[in-house]
Amino acid sequence: MIPLRRIALILIALAGLGVAGALALTRPDGHARDGAPPEGDAQAGERVFRIGGCASCHAAEGAEGADKLVLSGGLQLQSDFGVFTVPNISPHPQAGIGGWSYYDFADAMRYGVSPDGRHYYPAFPYTYYARMTEQDLADLFAYIRTLPESARVNAGHDLGFPYNIRAALGLWKGLNLDPAPVLSKSGDPLIDRGQYLVEGPGHCGACHTPRGPLGGPRLEAWLAGGPNPEGKGSIPNITPHQNALGGWSAGDIAYYLESGFDPDFDSAGGSMVEVIENLAKLPAEDREAIAAYLKSVPAIAPE
Repeated sequence: MIPLRRIALILIALAGLGVAGALALTRPDGHARDGAPPEGDAQAGERVFRIGGCASCHAAEGAEGADKLVLSGGLQLQSDFGVFTVPNISPHPQAGIGGWSYYDFADAMRYGVSPDGRHYYPAFPYTYYARMTEQDLADLFAYIRTLPESARVNAGHDLGFPYNIRAALGLWKGLNLDPAPVLSKSGDPLIDRGQYLVEGPGHCGACHTPRGPLGGPRLEAWLAGGPNPEGKGSIPNITPHQNALGGWSAGDIAYYLESGFDPDFDSAGGSMVEVIENLAKLPAEDREAIAAYLKSVPAIAPE
């Protein structure tokens, strides 16, 4: 007969192997680092920065004018999982990302992995940034490095159990992190450009697509709107359904993205004001591309 003590030790060892196996399965994956990183163009990176609306989250709350380019973080995002605090991504070498390499940045943007090998929470929309091109990532990194430094050190996230277990995010990523396009490519250069902007750096689905119980996007209801992930009101359906944007022309959408006025001359409100503030600074062809893509997506009835 095997002594009870030995049985207990065997069970503990097996449990340890199970935990180790689970942690191995959820270990963060990183970027291939062979060869020199791509050369970034800061001027082109400003355009990517506007498309992504980076300042809207990473500038200090209430920042205006030039202060919006000080990416000190600190904004608190309320969610069903707890409170997420937006980090400092200014070029400060300690408080921000000034000490990061390009590959550190690419790992964060594409894989949601920190330089020290931890999973980032998907309040940072890397599931969308995973679709960005290498050149756009390099350009964006080059532009951020030209911005003012901030020494602000922000508080960590305030999350309850089990959401405070970062290792579990590897399983979440297995379900939700996919760099493939959400919809099939159309073959139309204008629509395909709009698709890249909406599904990638613009991360429009982060707000305009409803989420499942674990916070992942419900892609079968792509851009169909739903509850505000921050808990305040609802986000509109932007598909071409007759009860959504079906009555808008592509020109109406492009004009709205520039001016904030819809076809009935009502003005945008809430967080969309800042989105339009950024999109208005883009070349007209980018707004036209976004509009063309939004007219091409499946029409889904508002929930």
